[in-house]
Amino acid sequence: MNQIKAYGSHSATEELKPLEISRREVLPKDVQIEILYCGVCHSDIHTARSEWGPAKYPVVPGHEIVGRVTAIGSEVQNFKEGDLVGVGCIVDSCRTCPSCGEGLEQYCENGMTGTYNSPDRISGGHTLGGYSEQIVVDEQYVLRIPTNLDISKVAPLLCAGITTWSPLMHWKVKKGHKVGIIGLGGLGHMGIKFARALGAQVVMITTSPEKGKDAKLLGADEVLLSTDAEMMKAHANSFDFLLNTIPVGHQVNPYIQLLKRDKTMVMVGAIEPIDPLHSGLLVTKRRNIAGSLIGGIKETQEMLDFCGEHNILPEVEMINIQNINEAWDRVVKADIKYRFVIDMQSLKD
Repeated sequence: MNQIKAYGSHSATEELKPLEISRREVLPKDVQIEILYCGVCHSDIHTARSEWGPAKYPVVPGHEIVGRVTAIGSEVQNFKEGDLVGVGCIVDSCRTCPSCGEGLEQYCENGMTGTYNSPDRISGGHTLGGYSEQIVVDEQYVLRIPTNLDISKVAPLLCAGITTWSPLMHWKVKKGHKVGIIGLGGLGHMGIKFARALGAQVVMITTSPEKGKDAKLLGADEVLLSTDAEMMKAHANSFDFLLNTIPVGHQVNPYIQLLKRDKTMVMVGAIEPIDPLHSGLLVTKRRNIAGSLIGGIKETQEMLDFCGEHNILPEVEMINIQNINEAWDRVVKADIKYRFVIDMQSLKD
């Protein structure tokens, strides 16, 4: 086992601080990665603070990882030392269930292994994430980063990017579709960029006129203020697809009324009860509400390749690891446009 530097916490109430963790020795199919950049996801905060149930401590967050390969196992075929690679939210899965067989490891029927705070099938204990110097991952769960992209901005694609890309692909959003992106944050701003690149008519749906201005700069064709009853009425029954990125519980009924017959609103933000839901709004036009969870490895690679082809990158603010607690406070206050990325060189310094 190798001892490396990391940042993490030992309880739900303490701030993140420096600590040392162990990484396994490189196995035959493993890739060892020096972490150059790690994105900050709100899931990091929820987990470390046990807001999604009791966490396994210590928690070392981070599942938006970009780095360079520093060693490979004897049976690795797809990577070599020096390659620029990424690791997202998944570092293992059962590999035998129907979901894994279809490249949908995020829905592994035996439970995917998350990059942090999941049972570690290989080393025992639980997984420790990317707020660290280095990580060792089976090559099957390692992603190749297009070399034309600015690597300091790539990391959020590995969670925020794939979380919005996957539903756009599954529901086959394309040129000519009217697509509504509900909520402008880390997820919503990527939804705008992807939907526009796919040729859709993109409408930003928000409660904030100021966010509407930002949405136009990001590529939205139009802004719909959900607090304006007349605007909502004018757009009723007109959307082919809605991507709902609002991260907390909220009233969904007004948004359902925006959908055409047989069309779908997909939830990717709020992971909590949605109440009340008026089923009559679904029944009368055979509308659908669905959910979507990140994406599988194959789909994530496709997303990265698409970003390389279209030069799509998130809007980020770079920080040093020593400022992570202040950054977390700003994430909770939604005081970021639109994702933090940690320069992991700062951990070595």
